[in-house]
Amino acid sequence: MNYPIVILISGNGSNLQAIINAINKGKCRASIATVVSNHQDAYGLKRAKEAGLNCHCVKVHSGESREEYDKRLVDIIQPYHPKLIVLAGFMRILSAYFVSSFPQQIINIHPSLLPKYPGLNTHRQVLQNQDREHGISIHYVDQTLDAGPLIYQEKLQVHTNESEAQLIQRIHHLEHKAYPRIVDYFAKQRISLENQTVLFDGQPLTNAESLP
Repeated sequence: MNYPIVILISGNGSNLQAIINAINKGKCRASIATVVSNHQDAYGLKRAKEAGLNCHCVKVHSGESREEYDKRLVDIIQPYHPKLIVLAGFMRILSAYFVSSFPQQIINIHPSLLPKYPGLNTHRQVLQNQDREHGISIHYVDQTLDAGPLIYQEKLQVHTNESEAQLIQRIHHLEHKAYPRIVDYFAKQRISLENQTVLFDGQPLTNAESLP
C-alpha cells in the first residue's frame, strides 16, 4: 500500500462508502488498510466487508476506562502502519494516549462550522438558533473536542422552513464530496501540519474555505 489509511466508524459508514467509491474510481490515491468499529452491528462494517476490506470490531468492555479501551484500539491499528487515521462517524472521544500514539496523523469530519457547535446535535442547534449558514469542517484531531487545526470548511445556506432531515441530507452531500478529496490531498502529501499551522503545498493555509 502506497498510502495506507485506517478508517474508524461507529454507525452507517456513509463517509467510509464515499472514500471507498473515490478510491475505486481512481479519485483518491489512499489505500484502506483496515476499518475499525466500536459497534459490531455498525452498518459500515457491512459496507467494508462488501468492498472486500479487512475490518475489526473493538467493543467497549464493561468498566474499562477510555485509555484502557484506546490502548486496545492502538494495538489493533499499529500493525497496519497507517499514514493517516480517518474518523468517519467514530462516536468516541479519543484519549491523550491515542492521539499521542499517532501524532499529526488523525483527521475528523464534523457537521458544523467549527468552532460553532462542537459535539452532538449540530443540525438541531442550527435550526433552533435560526442560523442562516451551516456547513462542515475537516480538522486535525488533538486532545481537545472538535478543536484541532482546521483543514477545510464548506458552507451552505439554511433554507426557510427546512426540516432537520433535509438539512442532514444536504450536509451529507457536502461531506461525501469533501472527505475523499481531502484524504487524496494527504495521500499526495499536499497537506501537512507545522507548529499547529496547516500547510497546503508547503504554504500556510490562511483560510479553511480556500482549499481547492
